[in-house]
Amino acid sequence: MTDQSRLGEVLATLDEGLPDALDRLMEFLRIPSVSTDPAYAAEVRRAADWLCAELVSLGFQASVRDTPGHPMVVAHSPKGDRRPALFYGHYDVQPVDPLDLWQRPPFEPQVEDTPQGKVIRGRGASDDKGQLMTFVEAVRAWKAVHGALPTDLVLLFEGEEESGSPSLRPFLRENADELRAGIALICDTGLYADGRPAITTQLRGLCGEEIVIRAADRDLHSGSFGGLAANPLQILVNALATIKDASGRVTLPGFYDGVEDLSPELRADWDALGFDPAGFLSHVGLKHPVGETGRTGLEMVWNRPTFEINGITGGYTGEGFKTVLPAEARAKVSFRLTGTQDPARIRAAFRAHVRAALPADCTVEFHDHGASPASRMDVADPAFAAAKAALSQEWGREAAYIGAGGSIPIAGDFKEILGMDSMLIGFARDDDRIHSPNEKYDLASFAKGARSWARILAALG
Repeated sequence: MTDQSRLGEVLATLDEGLPDALDRLMEFLRIPSVSTDPAYAAEVRRAADWLCAELVSLGFQASVRDTPGHPMVVAHSPKGDRRPALFYGHYDVQPVDPLDLWQRPPFEPQVEDTPQGKVIRGRGASDDKGQLMTFVEAVRAWKAVHGALPTDLVLLFEGEEESGSPSLRPFLRENADELRAGIALICDTGLYADGRPAITTQLRGLCGEEIVIRAADRDLHSGSFGGLAANPLQILVNALATIKDASGRVTLPGFYDGVEDLSPELRADWDALGFDPAGFLSHVGLKHPVGETGRTGLEMVWNRPTFEINGITGGYTGEGFKTVLPAEARAKVSFRLTGTQDPARIRAAFRAHVRAALPADCTVEFHDHGASPASRMDVADPAFAAAKAALSQEWGREAAYIGAGGSIPIAGDFKEILGMDSMLIGFARDDDRIHSPNEKYDLASFAKGARSWARILAALG
């Protein structure tokens, strides 16, 4: 039997078995595995047990592993002599608040007809249970048709992704030899904006910081003290305002160390996507792009570092008016990082900048809110070209290598701790309402996602 006919049988099995696959997904979605709320701890474990039982039924050596928080599910296919791949997904979900904005109970999933087509409605449908199950269903079909998989697999399913993954890095370090593979596969991303299949090959890093500036020992009357006493809010906004210049560049010394320009090949690929910044902004009520002068829209959201002020508080903000100089002012800021920028160096430069703006009798304290470097994958690995071709065949459109403006720390963890690159392949859409009421996952994403993974497994094998 040719490789193509072997794959064809698997794809046909997936198509025929879609109703049963949907039933399994619905059963999984009914488990309210909310990891951030201790009241749901038993349900999170129930979801882990459910996954483990599914994998055992498919011939995996699978187990639920305890951590200081919620458990991990780890599974291994029978070992052969092929390059193994590690597949990662998470089975925990976001809280459902505000509940009154849901059109139906969030843990009573259902397939609905919409003007855009059929969707699976329910918490976790897109993030990440539906995505995770596309891979499991592809594995199921290969096993049903041929009794074996085309490549060796290690599966890692996490139960704390939506609550910051506190147990993940220690777990990776403690089990590195068991989990290490040739390439990692992560299904927690989406299609490109126009529905084109995509492989995310780079992710921006993140550095978060909170600043508290204090001056007088109480709020002061602005008529009595204005112009003489230090105003923490004024000091704060002055310090933050000078971090960017008129061209949109960050002024911190050494900030751009490690930032890399796009290669000509990647620039050509991104230009071919036809990204329209004004059209993108129109979805949120804006139309005029801002940012670094001379940079394209995709460059700015995927390949350039940023500084953003996320919140400022201080003084009187209630109803009416109160003329005071506040005793204290606070701000929360974040940096998105690219290339090999060092989050620790960025944090140190930012703190030095704020301290330099501080009058002698004022104090400042800082609180860090996480840090992770950017991730860039080596697309020279043949697995990337193989997966790109498989996606293009399934979707009938040329798959794209894209970047992501946000951070998915697990990709960096796999690189740092396990020494392997990741292919981030997902089938979510921008309108899936993840983390919001009425989350959904397109039925086409679920069906074609499973078919895509079946093709990718064949290509990797």
